[in-house]
Amino acid sequence: MKRLTGIVAAVSLIVSGLAIAPAAHAAPATFDRHRPPTEYQPPPIAWGPCTNPTLVSFGAECGMLTVPLDYARPSGEKIQLAVSRMRHTTPDSQYQGVTLVNPGGPGGSGQIYSVLQQFIPSGAGLSYDWIGFDPRGVGASVPSLTCDGNYFGYNRPYYVPITRQLQATWLTKTANYARACDAAGGRLLDHMKTTDWVADMESLRIALGQKQINYYGFSYGTYLGQVYATLHPDRVRRFVLDSNVDPRRVWYQADLDQDVAFDKNMGIYFDWVAKHDSVYHLGNDGAAVERTYYRILRQLRSRPRAGGLVGPDEWTDAFLGAGYYVFGWEDIARAFDAAVNKGDFAGIKDLYDASNGQGPGADNTYAVYLAVECTDVRWPRPWWVWQRDNWRTYVKAPFETWANAWYNAPCRSWSGGTGTPVQVDGTKVPPVLLIDETNDAATPYTGSLEVRKLFPKSILVEGVGGTTHAGSLSGVACVDDTIAVYFATGDLPTRKPGNRSDLQCDPVPQPSPSAASLRSPAPSGELSPELRALRLQLLSPVH
Repeated sequence: MKRLTGIVAAVSLIVSGLAIAPAAHAAPATFDRHRPPTEYQPPPIAWGPCTNPTLVSFGAECGMLTVPLDYARPSGEKIQLAVSRMRHTTPDSQYQGVTLVNPGGPGGSGQIYSVLQQFIPSGAGLSYDWIGFDPRGVGASVPSLTCDGNYFGYNRPYYVPITRQLQATWLTKTANYARACDAAGGRLLDHMKTTDWVADMESLRIALGQKQINYYGFSYGTYLGQVYATLHPDRVRRFVLDSNVDPRRVWYQADLDQDVAFDKNMGIYFDWVAKHDSVYHLGNDGAAVERTYYRILRQLRSRPRAGGLVGPDEWTDAFLGAGYYVFGWEDIARAFDAAVNKGDFAGIKDLYDASNGQGPGADNTYAVYLAVECTDVRWPRPWWVWQRDNWRTYVKAPFETWANAWYNAPCRSWSGGTGTPVQVDGTKVPPVLLIDETNDAATPYTGSLEVRKLFPKSILVEGVGGTTHAGSLSGVACVDDTIAVYFATGDLPTRKPGNRSDLQCDPVPQPSPSAASLRSPAPSGELSPELRALRLQLLSPVH
């Protein structure tokens, strides 16, 4: 449920680029809007070697799960989901079932995430089979949705629609992208709701021969877990939900909530840059550093840099990661320093390029993000509603508001039938573990408090004062050891009364650029430097 241009996991699978041939959207059959009329029985998964080098190096198995395009017509057209498995390494007597993982988005490629088995402290993940999967439309699954691989190319119009021409240009651009997806996605677009993904998880459970599943979800993956648990409470064993979506706010209101939270986090980031003025030479006052950021943005409107490729939009997107988490703060600050003090914008361009590939299939994550969120619920159609809400938000939170609005604007004209969100209800669900940091911007902390209310047996672990999104397993022992105990025994800390977290931990720490290591903190446990680097890549928020 977050913007994805700035944050894409460095370890990813090659997008297949396949798409269902364009076709008229078939009217869905009449049935319970949230559950298939009959339980689909998938064929067994034929496990074999993986092709992804990381999965190969970890000894994972890979295969394809066949599921119906439309669960109301289980004998009709089929699609395939790319799946990986890391088998348990403990004796069979200690086996605790399967753990499915979703990295968020929606649209993040999840097949690689079976290797999280190795990153649970104290070997607590080794008694499970860990299952990574690319959801329908994603990555190596067939078909893989892609609409316009050059959509995030350079020379885009300024995000803030300060003129009628800018507004008209963005309205046309976003509507054209929606039309391109309609042509590319065909029948798939009618079957990309969160409830379709939940049905796929049920098919995966059945194919794996399990009565229940364990689950680890990040960001949007928490919403997927909430909906699954609501519809299938008897199938839930142990669920970890990191950075929780507020189910009351899906999805239009959630984006406006993000804008305010990102602005706050950018202020925290600029204060950190100022604290380390001896390294970055951008001033020793956070407010002054922030003014410098906006001064350069205004200059780029009339004079793009880096060969004319870095304008105000690329500048904004290059900094977005600083609002998501602390892991990339130093890289962004170095590029900021070079741009301001040396006139060198190559680092800014590199940051933008790293998260916005060009060419066929490069928009897969974005296309799927829209396909899910634009059809989960009906978005406001009148443009005056978007104008009113985003200008009001922009006045108090200018950093990301209009960038976020245009990112989601294709939903105004998206094809594919819209649904009704599931009323999330965890009253019948066994104890689940919720994790979040106080200043999470992509999924604001109020969402985790709401989910705690809806799941009365849950407990919430808070990284007090932190700004990192989806940052569990990042080396904070208080958080990571709680996860390990839960996976090992099912035990959780005691739930406390009131609308609050149940366990308060340190957040993922801000980096110290004067320290010997200029990277993020080492994780808990005995991990090699290579595994540490991979863990950071995997846990960078997808989108």
